Order: sequence, then C-alpha cells, then structure tokens
Amino acid sequence: MEATESTRQLKVAREIQKDLAEIIRSKGMAHYDGAMVSVSGVKISPDLSVARVYVSIFPSSKAEKIMAQLEEEKRELRGELGRNVRQQLRIVPELTLFLDSSLDYVEHIEELLKK
Repeated sequence: MEATESTRQLKVAREIQKDLAEIIRSKGMAHYDGAMVSVSGVKISPDLSVARVYVSIFPSSKAEKIMAQLEEEKRELRGELGRNVRQQLRIVPELTLFLDSSLDYVEHIEELLKK
C-alpha cells in the first residue's frame, strides 16, 4: 500500500467533496438548525470504496446535534451523491463522517492571541 494518494484518488476525493458540499448547501442552513455546514475535506480509500468526509460546523455548539443529523441522512446523501457521480464512478463510496474541529482550533488560537 502506498503512502501517498494516487492522482485518481485525489480527483475522486475532490469531486466527492464538491458534490457533497453542493448537496448540503442546497438543503439550506434552516435544514441544519441554522448552522453552517461545510465539507472541509475528503480522503478516499485506494479502492475508492470508502470516503472519509470531514465536516466543519459553525457554530460549534451545534456540532454534536448536526453530526447526529448527518449520520441519519447518510444514506440519502450517498444516494444523491450517486446520482451526481454515476457517470464517473462505478461504485458510490461508503461515507464515513468525521467532525473537523480545525475551526475551533483557529478560534481558540485567536482567543489566545487576543489575550
């Protein structure tokens, strides 16, 4: 197994990130209780069967609730993604969702810098 991702993996990951971000954006902030949900990154397995999707949620106080909602909607999201990528991919990857807390980290650093 190679340590770096292949060009194909990177292309597929970028496409999935773009499509998922659009699917989530199209649902609107109201659907996610007024939270801003963005897909901050996607890593895909070498066989393209599993996509690790990193999601950032603002405000972070709603993160737990929104992550639970996204978990419940995972099949629906994968279905919509499948309709978008069926021309490019033979199989639609299984989605695994992770909370990207880098925004919290940035916020924390800014707070420290203000002090």
